[in-house]
Amino acid sequence: MAMDLKQYIATVPDYPEPGVMFRDISPLMADGEAYRYATDQLVDYAKSKNVEMIAGPEARGFIVGCPVAYELGVGFAPARKQGKLPRATVKATYDLEYGKESALYLHKDAIKPGQRVLVMDDLLATGGTIGATIKLVEDLGGIVVGTAFIIELKDLHGRDKIKGYDTFSLMEY
Repeated sequence: MAMDLKQYIATVPDYPEPGVMFRDISPLMADGEAYRYATDQLVDYAKSKNVEMIAGPEARGFIVGCPVAYELGVGFAPARKQGKLPRATVKATYDLEYGKESALYLHKDAIKPGQRVLVMDDLLATGGTIGATIKLVEDLGGIVVGTAFIIELKDLHGRDKIKGYDTFSLMEY
């Protein structure tokens, strides 16, 4: 039976700045049945892509990607902020939704050349974070076979930034 996951998303107006409608997945994660249902849907998508590795950006990408990696029996590569990874890394910069530049890093050995990678996060907004994660995976020789999200914010046109990649989202706003 299909579950209406939107009832588990909290909308917070004017956060983190005026005019922004923040979509919070915390209520979804707090409900075991809803969290399992969402994860199962993402696992089904990942299976269809014959995924060998999941990559996700800090921190909500971990919340979304790790249970999928666990269920599939594949690894998870965390894309982290500066200073969080202790070994040699590769770096990709991107613009945040609110006009600042940021960067993500992966360990140089996180992805094997030719490995089929699904990039996952909680939300697709402008596509900057996911675009940077895709770049990291590809810089290491990985093949990005898709991207997956719980939420997609259509009005921010994130798909335009990751055009050419198969994109799956559980719900749209």
